[in-house]
Amino acid sequence: MEIFADYHMTGIAMAAAGVLLFIQLLVADVAGMKVPHIPGAPIEADHNKFIFRAHRALGNMNESVSIFIIFTLVGILSAADPLWLGRLAWVYIAARAAYMLCYWFNIKLMRSVFFGISLVALLGLGGIMVRGLMG
Repeated sequence: MEIFADYHMTGIAMAAAGVLLFIQLLVADVAGMKVPHIPGAPIEADHNKFIFRAHRALGNMNESVSIFIIFTLVGILSAADPLWLGRLAWVYIAARAAYMLCYWFNIKLMRSVFFGISLVALLGLGGIMVRGLMG
């Protein structure tokens, strides 16, 4: 299908989102095993503990990845600009990866900066998607 060839960069970014989620899930699970933490039990809200930061990084990505998926899929299906869709998808992925690392290593200011960049990327993806829908 030729349409999907145009969106190869976006598709790879979507696959990268899955890889990021998987890595975060593994790290959060391993952090829980090392403490040890009883699965399903609440985690104490303490930014000084890695297990909390690992779970919050995963939870925060879970909160935004559905928007990313919807905007990119609808963008592809509406024949939105493939170059901009792909670029913004990769800005989102890069910002989320940096956010994850900053959260893990408790670098608060940069964590907030990368969170903001990921939100701007989502806003851009939404704009490109709407533009595609409007023809």
